[in-house]
Amino acid sequence: MISFSGLDITIIITFFILLLLIGFLSSRKTLSNSEDYLLSGRKVGLFLFILTTVSTWYGGIIGVGEFTYRYGLVSWFTQGFPYYFFAFLFALFFAKKIREASLFTIPEKLIEVYGKEAGLISAIVVFVLVSPAPYLLMSANLISLVFGTNIFISLIISLVLSGSYLIKGGFRSNIFADAFQFFVMFIGFIVIFIVCISSFGGFGFLQENLPSSYLTITGNSSPGFLIVWFLIALWTFADPGFHQRANAAKNGNVARNGILISIVFFALFDFLTTTIGLFARAIIPDLDQPVQAFPLLAEKVLSSGLKGIFYAALFATIISTLNSFLFLSATTIGRDFIFKISKTSSESKVKYYTIIGLAVSGILSIIIAYLIPSVVEIWYTIGSLFIPGIILPVISAYYPKIRISSSLILLEMIGAVLISSIWIFFKNYIETDWMMQIEPMLLGLTFAFIVHSTGLMFKSIPFKKR
Repeated sequence: MISFSGLDITIIITFFILLLLIGFLSSRKTLSNSEDYLLSGRKVGLFLFILTTVSTWYGGIIGVGEFTYRYGLVSWFTQGFPYYFFAFLFALFFAKKIREASLFTIPEKLIEVYGKEAGLISAIVVFVLVSPAPYLLMSANLISLVFGTNIFISLIISLVLSGSYLIKGGFRSNIFADAFQFFVMFIGFIVIFIVCISSFGGFGFLQENLPSSYLTITGNSSPGFLIVWFLIALWTFADPGFHQRANAAKNGNVARNGILISIVFFALFDFLTTTIGLFARAIIPDLDQPVQAFPLLAEKVLSSGLKGIFYAALFATIISTLNSFLFLSATTIGRDFIFKISKTSSESKVKYYTIIGLAVSGILSIIIAYLIPSVVEIWYTIGSLFIPGIILPVISAYYPKIRISSSLILLEMIGAVLISSIWIFFKNYIETDWMMQIEPMLLGLTFAFIVHSTGLMFKSIPFKKR
């Protein structure tokens, strides 16, 4: 049973008030033109770039606690290390190119290289991938836990906390709200880290109270399991959040250096969260619901007030991702759908279209979160179906030597999604042992790689004119 003191509730509500206050105050300088509303005038400096990039990265914090509680350090090796690696490559090979292109979204780049059809399909894929629904659900579940509200009311409260200031402030409000939440999330996890170390001891305590596999980076996992997670991390190359922030950076150097420095903070925060997950398993070894690892550890080790700070950190970690995904989703609707499809549109209407996108995305996310009350199920379905269709098209768009024909890129995008979808259907309804071992995402990626390789092979064959 989790209980909260009046001081805890006061701290959490104070966090909500400050979040809204910062979001709305920062909105006063936002202009209505596309560059200012969608990308903060492309003037984001290094400091803010790092704060918003790091805070946006960690929306699945409750899942991190569950994964670490179940498996140990392999959580870091699968959920942390691969992303550092691909973020490093993104910084070196893509950040400057994206900023120099001076576009707004991933679909705009694909339109430029592969045509309108590819751009429209990629917009659909991006819209699904940046669905705020999983983060809205996590935030709502936490609100229900703290305040005892039903899930529907909690979903609405979460949407207000993450989206209300975006209506007027756009991306500028997004990054200032994220900057504030960066400090809150680090403070909260440093607090519980210090309490655990001082109360129970350090590495020696963990060695004595954890299974030996928990302190090895592979956790006795199969090579196939580890490979799948590394492949999932390829998503970094097509992460709309990375692309958006690179487009908004003051210059290419800020985009590149900002991501490189962010990796250091990724590693630091992962150290904190993974260690806390290990302490949860060592201190409370028999949890029926490991998804509650962080909240139940806080209940056991934190005093009144400190618990409120930690819960504010949990909210900050989730909402900083929720507001970013909500705005990315709205941008996709406003700029990549309505603006591109409407023949009479002008740049002056992009803000209006994006506000429509905020409303549509918010309503859809509430419906999805209400009907599919499982964060893991939402993530698994979305990732497995749509990631394979977007990775290679985005990478090749920035490197002419690995581009293929527009017709083949359409086949690659549509086919990869269809194959992953068909395999999920078969896995659900024809449950055989060998089928259960093959992940839908692997089949989709394999198909995409074959099509892309075929396109490159034909591209390299010289044809003589008659």
